[in-house]
Amino acid sequence: MAIREPEIIRNKEQMRNWTRSMRAQGKTIGLVPTMGYLHQGHLSLITEARKHAQLIVVSIYVNPGQFAANEDLSTYPSDFKGDIEKLQSTPNGVDVVFNPYNLYDYGEERERSGGKKREKEGGIVSCLEDERGGGFGHETWIRVEGLEKGMCGKSRPVFFRGVATVVAKLFNIIEPDVAVFGKKDYQQWRIIQRMVRDLDFGVKVIGSEMIRDEDGLAMSSRNVHLSPQEREQALSISRSLFEAKSAAKKGKNICSELRRLMIESIEAAGGKVDYVEIVDQESLEAVKEITNGGVVMCVAAWFGKVRLIDNMEIDVP
Repeated sequence: MAIREPEIIRNKEQMRNWTRSMRAQGKTIGLVPTMGYLHQGHLSLITEARKHAQLIVVSIYVNPGQFAANEDLSTYPSDFKGDIEKLQSTPNGVDVVFNPYNLYDYGEERERSGGKKREKEGGIVSCLEDERGGGFGHETWIRVEGLEKGMCGKSRPVFFRGVATVVAKLFNIIEPDVAVFGKKDYQQWRIIQRMVRDLDFGVKVIGSEMIRDEDGLAMSSRNVHLSPQEREQALSISRSLFEAKSAAKKGKNICSELRRLMIESIEAAGGKVDYVEIVDQESLEAVKEITNGGVVMCVAAWFGKVRLIDNMEIDVP
């Protein structure tokens, strides 16, 4: 099979023009937003997108807007050449890779400031760190106020406004018919769904099932930072989720007890728990007892310097 090389687009207007040209030909477009350092989980999103659209755009962009000043923007893993090779290896490949330099860098601002790009040692400056003043910086943010409050929103208060804003920017630039997000980032997926509904974006948002490594660890670009010992310890996350789901299926439906069991399991393995929550699948509101409908058990925990998230749905008849 011949290797199919995607077109690489870095300019916003060029990306928008490509999309509109394809749509004028009657083509449907699917978007898979990523921050790069692709793994099999990302590639599964492309496979899912192929079921719903004729042409596939993969965005590779480490979004500075979702990182606070004390978070790991500068150390987020990157391998653009490897990412392209992986995309070429997927069945039917992808059509376009959108890899902008900085979606918060506006041309008119550089003209006013003498044409200088703002950078710092280690790479791009987060717009949260922009102290330039003068009214030139990015000031517009999208907040999905209810869904972002709990879980990851508690310990990362600017995270979801950055995610929602950059996804809205990608939707406005690429104008896809369909966008696919992984359910590993469960809260993020639900937030994007709600944003699309509330702001009337013409995009169908699809949640794709999580992909795990053979040992059960949820696939994540951050897994590369785990030492062998930390990776072994981190298996306690998925193990605790499977055990709690099994207990719930057997009738143990008091959420406080299930949460206690998961926390104890993770802490016994050496993890530092950020949160363990059992929430309604759509509203993300905490539930006290699993009775009927759907809930999702969500976990975030630190192993060494690496924060991992995982989740598991439970559907009750």
